[in-house]
Amino acid sequence: MVVNTDKGRDLPDWVRYGVFWHVYPLGFCGADIRPSGPREFHDRGLDSMVDWLGYARDLGASGLLLGPIFESRTHGYDTLDHMRVDVRLGGDAAFDRLAESCRDMGLQLILDGVFNHVSRSHPAVQAALDEASGALDPHGNPWHGLVKAHLDSDGNPALDVFEGHGDLVDLDHDSPETVEYVTRVMNHWLDRGAAGWRLDAAYAVPPAFWARVLPQVKAEHPYSWIFGEVIHGDYPRIVEESTMDSVTQYELWKSVQHALETENFFELDWNLKRHNAFLDSFVPQTFIGNHDVTRIASQIGAPKAALALAVLMTVGGVPSIYYGDEQGYVGVKQERFGGDDDVRPKFPDSPDQLSRLGEPVYRMHQALIALRRRNPWLLDARTEAITLENKRFAYRSVSADGQHSLTVSLSVEGSPTFTITGPDGTVLYHY
Repeated sequence: MVVNTDKGRDLPDWVRYGVFWHVYPLGFCGADIRPSGPREFHDRGLDSMVDWLGYARDLGASGLLLGPIFESRTHGYDTLDHMRVDVRLGGDAAFDRLAESCRDMGLQLILDGVFNHVSRSHPAVQAALDEASGALDPHGNPWHGLVKAHLDSDGNPALDVFEGHGDLVDLDHDSPETVEYVTRVMNHWLDRGAAGWRLDAAYAVPPAFWARVLPQVKAEHPYSWIFGEVIHGDYPRIVEESTMDSVTQYELWKSVQHALETENFFELDWNLKRHNAFLDSFVPQTFIGNHDVTRIASQIGAPKAALALAVLMTVGGVPSIYYGDEQGYVGVKQERFGGDDDVRPKFPDSPDQLSRLGEPVYRMHQALIALRRRNPWLLDARTEAITLENKRFAYRSVSADGQHSLTVSLSVEGSPTFTITGPDGTVLYHY
């Protein structure tokens, strides 16, 4: 069944009721991120996550949002082959075992599609360089059209790269071959057991490219859900022009964090008004942590991180929880080589090996996710301020049809606290 929202956009039920556990697999499995020799499998692959599916289900998650899993040179975002699972993660067989186990437990799989760029070692890159230098006939090149090389001022072949990273070479998004290739990759893995895609660095790709790819994917997989990583810009326009279902709500992530960090709820209120406007045209993908940012507990401290979670679970959107946040993990992202390692940790072999110190945070996540799952109207709820001061903020979340509501009261006066109440004043959760 597909539910038609008031924006006229169709969402499968699995998305409408969705809360996703976001995992960076190469880190989770303890893979060698920067191998000095051949990339090899070391004991734990994607299928090691099977032992964690009960943990994710008990948390309240309805599925897994995975970081990159395809053959890559190092961290997953420098792809070598989109059609094969990384040998360090156990290859395709490990994916199939995980996908089957997710299916058996009713959990959905969302994959990370890195379609803006590829590794400099990708065969399409060398082929483009050879074509540009005249060493390769385009008609005999199976990788023709995916990467475009041009001649520099000295007459040597040169490449466009992603944000100055010489090892990440841009795909040619004007090329029909790239449209065909990305469409084929996305459909292949949806056929094989995935339910949706996160489009990495979607902000760097022309929306017109997605508008050529995604309708073809949707024609084959109408119940899929596809959202893009968009850090800034005109979210509604990007969604409309690209035909993506959603984009990442970085504005809300930043305002939740900064408002609590600076004890200025006026910033959060202002961004919730913008969030309301976004909900008029699409349902954003919301989060307070991911693989690219300092953990919320490190950024603002564990007590305030609880308030951030309360906001995430009581405003409109499709939320995700970054693995470890539900245990109160800390970690700081640094702008240096290897600076992501602290926020992309290895997890134990099984949940019973976790420290008991994280249990209270896990229980809070369970309770707030359960509250959200019991109130699926929160998917596209609008918020309205009731009390607004620097250190105190109360807002009401109201369903799109106006039939349901709850109230959230936040305070950072002294010890951070929050209370969630129903329309009749019943306390649903207090921290």
